[in-house]
Amino acid sequence: MPLLGKGVAAIWHNVAPDIQSDYNHWHCSEHMPERVGIEGFLRGRRYDAIDGRPQFFHFYETTTAAVLTSPAYMQRLNNPTSWTQKIGPHIKDNNRTLSQVVHSIGCGVGAAILTVRMVATDNRETDFFRWVSQELFPLINNKPGVVAAHLLKGDKRASDTETEEKAMREKPDEIADWIIFIEAIDEKTLLKIWTNECLSEKLLIKNGAASASIGTYKLHFSLSSEDLIE
Repeated sequence: MPLLGKGVAAIWHNVAPDIQSDYNHWHCSEHMPERVGIEGFLRGRRYDAIDGRPQFFHFYETTTAAVLTSPAYMQRLNNPTSWTQKIGPHIKDNNRTLSQVVHSIGCGVGAAILTVRMVATDNRETDFFRWVSQELFPLINNKPGVVAAHLLKGDKRASDTETEEKAMREKPDEIADWIIFIEAIDEKTLLKIWTNECLSEKLLIKNGAASASIGTYKLHFSLSSEDLIE
C-alpha cells in the first residue's frame, strides 16, 4: 500500500544530546499519540538518521492536505502540553513542510527511508512531476529491496502559519518546495539507488529542481489511528 492519504506533514530537526532520552520518550508516548488522535490523521512514523542531517525525521499521513490546517490540528498546535513546552525549545534546525501527495507507489513500510528536500525551479514543476511519476519512480520501484516511493508538493502558505508551538523555537522553520521519499528494506539499497545515477542531485537539478538535500533514516516507531482504538 502506498501512503494512506493525500496529505503529509513532514518534519526534520535536531535535538540537544542531553535531552534526547526525554525527547524520545515524549515523542513516542505523548506527542505522536496526540497527533494521530486528531481527526483525519491516519498514521505517524518517526526515524533516526543513518546518514544526513538533521538527525530526526518524522511524518504524518492525513486523509487530505486540508486536515493539516483544520481547526482540530490548530487547536493542538496552539495549546501545547506542559511536556511539549519543556521539549519544544530544545528542537533546533526545524524543517516542517505541510504537503500534498502528488504520486505514491509501492506496498508496505520499509525499514529505511531516503528523504530528498528540494528547492523548486520556477516554471519546471509540471515537467519535474511528470518525470518523477512516469520515469523515475517506475525505474526505482523495480529495484530489489525498494518497497515504496512518494512525491510530495510543499504548501508554503499552510506551513508558514504561526502557532504557539512554533513560537517556542529559536528561528522560523525551513520549508521544502518538493519532497521525495524512497522506502527500502535497508540503507544499503538506498545507497545503491543514490550512487548509481538512478537518483542523484545532478539528475534532480537537470529535471527541474534548483537544489536537493538528502538523508537516509532508520525507522524508530510507527503508530496508526487504528492502534489507538481500544
